[in-house]
Amino acid sequence: MRFGYTIVYVENVRAALAFFKAAFDFETRFFNDAGEAGQYGELDTGDTVLSFASFGLAESNLPASFMRLSDLERPAGIEVAIVTDDVPSTITRAIDAGAELVAEAREKPWGQTVGYVRAPHGLLIEVCTAVGE
Repeated sequence: MRFGYTIVYVENVRAALAFFKAAFDFETRFFNDAGEAGQYGELDTGDTVLSFASFGLAESNLPASFMRLSDLERPAGIEVAIVTDDVPSTITRAIDAGAELVAEAREKPWGQTVGYVRAPHGLLIEVCTAVGE
């Protein structure tokens, strides 16, 4: 068994993929362009895939509904982490691509530098250096 991927439900899959390209330079590895905003897409992010599915697809999979990240006033209690050697510059790039600053970069007691942004579609993103490096 292995962890395969994370799916984030968004209003506009195409826009989510474009944000991650502009903010973090992740290329799209798969995109189902059903409808103007797309239905499902995956980013080439390394060993674990980050993907996005439309609200419509989510509603068809989850008949009891779900909380839309974009509707939440504050970030949900889940995040994805983007590992980089230059946290401040990466945070600036993400903000320039449309993210909202949640917490400035700072060094943690264990030596890791960590900051937080929130993507335009509501996902909380930790921007950090690798642990133990």
